[in-house]
Amino acid sequence: MTDINTLRKEHNLIDIFCTLAEIPSPSGKEDKVADKIVEILSSNGINVYKDSFGNVIASIEPTDSSKKPLLLSSHMDVVGDASPVNIRISDDGKFIETDKTRTLGSDDKTGDAAAIKLALEITKSDVKHGGLELVFTKDEEQTMTGINHVEFNKLNSEYVLVLDADKMGQVQISGASYTNGTLVVNALKGGHSGIDIGDKTRLNAVKLICELINEIPQGEYKRDDFGTVTSINIGSLIGGGVEAVIQRIAQDGIKTDGYIDYVAENSMTNIINTKAVAKYSIRSSEEANEQQLIEEIKAIVEKFNKKYEGLAQAEFIAKSKMKAFEKSGDETIQKIGLEAGKKTGIDVEVSSFHAGAETHIYAHKTNKYGKVFKPYLIGLADIYNMHSSDEKVDYASYLKGYEFLREIFFIYNS
Repeated sequence: MTDINTLRKEHNLIDIFCTLAEIPSPSGKEDKVADKIVEILSSNGINVYKDSFGNVIASIEPTDSSKKPLLLSSHMDVVGDASPVNIRISDDGKFIETDKTRTLGSDDKTGDAAAIKLALEITKSDVKHGGLELVFTKDEEQTMTGINHVEFNKLNSEYVLVLDADKMGQVQISGASYTNGTLVVNALKGGHSGIDIGDKTRLNAVKLICELINEIPQGEYKRDDFGTVTSINIGSLIGGGVEAVIQRIAQDGIKTDGYIDYVAENSMTNIINTKAVAKYSIRSSEEANEQQLIEEIKAIVEKFNKKYEGLAQAEFIAKSKMKAFEKSGDETIQKIGLEAGKKTGIDVEVSSFHAGAETHIYAHKTNKYGKVFKPYLIGLADIYNMHSSDEKVDYASYLKGYEFLREIFFIYNS
């Protein structure tokens, strides 16, 4: 069976990946891996620098001015800590993994290594091309401060391949927004759950919010041929006599394996509750459809307020955390991706993804020439159990995925 050292000797891509993966780089502590990327690229004559925030930016000059440049983007941080990354081949010989003590960091060092490999190959090739730009960002996994500090007005490319999907052959053409929804119900008159229980003017906020939750949609709201377009999910419901027990946990430092059970067991039941709050997430790859859903919720709330006027008041507040990456009318990259898939024997999946990525930031920024970027999320390897100590990469798929990326570049410049 092939061991990791043999695999590294046989495949430069695998060697670059392992070199980067062996450097722990939790969010905010990417300097060592950034320095290694700069070292690899600069030693091969590629123009590269770290920007003022610590992102790594590189470029290869065009050899044909009639062609357009292409941008590859990936992130340097991983989910994990600063502990050693011990890499090995799995017992079945199919996967690159760790010794199970921590994450591997294939998200997104598979993307980093593939971008570096392609850049190195192009510098030694006589292919005519419009130039290649590389962006390696910090802090994607937590707050995306890296991508938000990129100087977009210094970039020439219009098309961006974000190398951060988790399955080989994915070409994802749109991605969902993330909106935080807060539903609040205030009953205007509380009281004692025994003495005042017969008073019809004393309504219970928890009971009332459940009535609203029952009316508000849950789950998939709209779907198209590429997958889920818009969804809504209730994340939590808090209300009633829980304040005292939560305060006790905070003040006394109470430790328990089951906080929900502890709070439920110790909450007060002798009050007619006056406040309840439910938290929602709304995701959509179509802004108009997201607004339609929000307006529907607000209409439900307005109807509720009319019904309980003078007794209770409800409000729904929607706060955008990340704007949608909407599908472009330009199908250039997805067509190239399908052609590259045929040439490399890969079943390409053109789809939408119902989560956030750096594509979402690019989609709302402009390049040096004032053109809005057209980003796509590209999958180069089959990654399993991402962000866990069982994380592993199917290295055969990764080698095939690199061929896919390489072919995209050559077709793009044909």
